[in-house]
Amino acid sequence: MPTLVKVLEAGQEIEAGLLQDVVEFMRTFADQCHHGEGRDTPVPSFGQQGRARHGCPIGGLTHEHQQGRALVKELAAAVEAYGAGDVSAKVAHQSLRGVVGLYPNHIWKEDYLLFPMTNKVLGPGDQQELLGKFAQVEAEIGQDTHDRFEQMARDLAA
Repeated sequence: MPTLVKVLEAGQEIEAGLLQDVVEFMRTFADQCHHGEGRDTPVPSFGQQGRARHGCPIGGLTHEHQQGRALVKELAAAVEAYGAGDVSAKVAHQSLRGVVGLYPNHIWKEDYLLFPMTNKVLGPGDQQELLGKFAQVEAEIGQDTHDRFEQMARDLAA
């Protein structure tokens, strides 16, 4: 996505289908698979067991999930207009830049703050329950969707 931002900022064209794929990836993987649309916390078990749902880092990550959804919604509208040939819609790079600006730091917080914390706070039973929920989300999304996203990544890398 950072490369796409640079291409757009340089005034070059990008195939609208590629931008639509980015939106689909963000909606499917980042929202449904990664942090689950509609869930209030990155780790629902925290709130269910009386643990802080709004403190650090949970509150900040939850806010970033909401911010990410808003950015992707904005990006989707810009990409739709871009695909329809709306010259003013070439500002899709602003929305894309917002997504690019949010997610690397967000992922760092999850990897180095949230996940170590969950390993300390959640017991083995809680973690097994959480893994079961992750597996359920994966099954709902389907292997064909994951395969398609992996192929998209290989195509972009090539």
